[in-house]
Amino acid sequence: MKILIVDDDAKNRKLLKAALQHCEYETIEADNGERAVRIARENMPDLILMDIQMPVMDGISALKAIRAEEGMKHIPVIAVTSYAMKGDLEKFLTEGFDSCITKPIDIREFIEVVEKYIKGSK
Repeated sequence: MKILIVDDDAKNRKLLKAALQHCEYETIEADNGERAVRIARENMPDLILMDIQMPVMDGISALKAIRAEEGMKHIPVIAVTSYAMKGDLEKFLTEGFDSCITKPIDIREFIEVVEKYIKGSK
């Protein structure tokens, strides 16, 4: 199973990658939303983990671009964000994200959420 990690912070990508590779998932990475859309199109991942606030193209705009493409609209996209104020999580679900994980990451919870969506896509 292939998971696209999208985050402009290299340390965050490294943490997520290490956790996912420990569980034997294949990972690919993008450092902004624009690259994420291109890489998703080229690689058709089974799941996308998307940061919200990034340069070039933010996570919400990238999500809309992914959902607009017929071949990619079925891919689950999980927001991974430090925005955790009341109402933020609901907003991301309303925008079209399948789920939301808040930073700092709780690795156990993170893997549970990932596995829920990976198992659902088989």
